Amino acid sequence: MKITVIMVVINLIFVSIFVSLIILIIRALLKYIKSKDVRQEKSEVRKSLGEALKQHRTRCKMTQEFVAETIGVSRQAVSKWESGTSDPSTSNLFALAKLYGISAEDLLKEVE
Repeated sequence: MKITVIMVVINLIFVSIFVSLIILIIRALLKYIKSKDVRQEKSEVRKSLGEALKQHRTRCKMTQEFVAETIGVSRQAVSKWESGTSDPSTSNLFALAKLYGISAEDLLKEVE
């Protein structure tokens, strides 16, 4: 009789642990599903430096040639920066940020 009671108690403990685990898994999955918009927004926010530079240039309605002439580099240099082939020097990065009306820090915060 004692063994039967002990077995029932052990079974109840295992069932309660199993149910608790299932509840935790369901809660985690629901939280993950609800966070889809946040995850998607973060992936959209993260971009390369070239993508950020191009986005700001087009936002300001500037051509690569205008940007190049304004900061004193070739149009090909601006094209390489935007395509990710090369990165601007620190001084050029500051010049670009100033030209686009943002701080260099904010520009770099947009980058992965």
